[in-house]
This record gives sequence, C-alpha cells and structure tokens, in this order.
Amino acid sequence: MKPIELIKQPILEEMELFESKFRESMVSNVPLLNRITQYIVRRKGKQMRPMFVFLVAKMVSNGKFEERTYRGASIIELIHTATLVHDDVVDDSNRRRGFFSVNALWKNKIAVLVGDFLLSKGLLLSIDNEDFDILKLISVAVREMSEGELLQIEKARRLDITEDVYFEIIRQKTATLIAACCGIGAASVGSSKEEIEKMRLFGELIGIAFQIKDDLFDYTEDKIGKPTGIDIKEQKMTLPLIYTLNNCNSEDKKWLINSVKKYNKDKKRVKEVIAFVQEKGGMEYTIQKMKEYHSKALDILETYPNSKYKESLLTMINYVIERKI
Repeated sequence: MKPIELIKQPILEEMELFESKFRESMVSNVPLLNRITQYIVRRKGKQMRPMFVFLVAKMVSNGKFEERTYRGASIIELIHTATLVHDDVVDDSNRRRGFFSVNALWKNKIAVLVGDFLLSKGLLLSIDNEDFDILKLISVAVREMSEGELLQIEKARRLDITEDVYFEIIRQKTATLIAACCGIGAASVGSSKEEIEKMRLFGELIGIAFQIKDDLFDYTEDKIGKPTGIDIKEQKMTLPLIYTLNNCNSEDKKWLINSVKKYNKDKKRVKEVIAFVQEKGGMEYTIQKMKEYHSKALDILETYPNSKYKESLLTMINYVIERKI
C-alpha cells in the first residue's frame, strides 16, 4: 500500500464525505464558475491538508468528530485552492499537477476572479457558521503566505538571504498553511488554546521539514519528477546554497553569486554550481537541519497516547522527509 493510502486508512469515510461537502461549498449561480470549479475538483492533489485537519482532530479528541471539522477542512481547501489559482497567474504557469492551469484555459482575468470567488467562499463558510477561531487561524496563514512570497522576491533581487531569513520565508510561505491545518483540526473539536497552539506548532515544524526536502530535490540527481537546478535558474536562494556561500572563500563566493545572477540559464554552469554545493557539504548540512525539525515534530506527537490517528500522523511526517517527489 502506498504511504498516502496508509495514512488515509483511519479517516477513509470522513475523506469521502469531505469530497461531497467540499464540492457543495464551491457551488455558484454562474454556470461558467461551476464549470471551472468542477475542473479544479477533478484535478485535486493528494489532499494532505484536509488529512492533517481530520487526523489531528481525531487524535486530540479520542476519535471525536464534528461538523466543524468538515467545515475547517473545506475552508482550508477553498483558500489553499484560491492561492494556487492566483500563484499560476503570478508565475505565468500553464500547468498544474500535469494538467492545464485555470489561467491557461480561461485566461488571467477569469483565473484571478475565480481565485477571489474561492477566497470569499472560504471566508463566508466560517462567518456564516460563526467559526471565528477557525477564521483567525486561516487569515493569519494567508497574511503570512503573502508576506513570505514578497520577502522572497525582495531578497532574491539582491541575493543577500541569510539562514534566518530563509527559515522565515519558508515558515511563512509553506509551513504556515500546514500549521493552520493542524491548529484548525484541534480547534474544531473544542481543544484548549494551549493544545491548539501546540498542534499549530507541530504543523509548522512539519511544514518547514517539507519545504527543506523540496529544496534538496534541486541538488539531487535522482529521477524524482522535478528537474534539478530549477531553483538556481529562478535565482532562489535555498539552504544548500546559503550554507555553501557562508562556508567558502571569497573567490568561490564571487563565482557562485555570479553564476546564480548571470549564468543561471547555462545548463553546464548550473551543473557546476550543484556539484560545488554537494562538494562543500551543503547537502549534508541541509539534511541535518531537516531532521532536526522532523525530530521536534516527533517529540510533540510523542506526548499523545497511541492511536491509529497518531500512527497515521507518524507515517505522514516520515513520508514528508522520505518522499522521492
């Protein structure tokens, strides 16, 4: 059985019911909108975010589950989908998960409006049901995702990202949404403020480990489904490169910065940069950092009694750092 199928086992029924509830939450009176949202739903990804919501909710409440939990998962998925639709417009990307993106099929203007519609649907779903605690958790995540993207754009222009800034960017860009999923899972079943914050931190740690793993793919030569050197071509400063820049002599540093700034489209030069990062221990350092965050997440999980939900979350966080794509 694939890891994702294994993780889903204890919440299979909930995930199936969630599918129909999520579809309902997207319904509109405009036929064009319905056509586009149906297209989006049919091309859904692994749905790891609702899985986090459900597994955390069940783990912290000994299997208890409420309508609020389904709403929390739907709100997360609506807002996450809205950000993906907008991201494809911002990045001028024509593909999403191997299919045409919304902007490729219906152009940018419609894609932006669809993203706005999904965002408002998510906000209204929480407001109409007075789920203000859930609304706050997701609103903080959306704010931080925007700040993280803008911080990365600002720093990429000057290539002056320190390790601290890198961790702040990935915490905001990637980890904050997974943190919101786990916080919402706990909040949806009436957990205390302390427990909600504990679960939110758990999600943040996993999210950071997840993004570090993603950044490692750029410097590996495995057939992983993601071309190597993409981050270098896009002048993204990730941890393997930041570590190497901080641990080489001034001549090598100058060559590295010059390569990323001026020769980032030169395949031969990009390969040389990857080889240099590997040789200088950038990979080992990054793997060690990823394991540190993974270990902190495990420590939080260990404070809960054994259950099939805890087991699934264990499989999930191990999958995050062991995945090949």
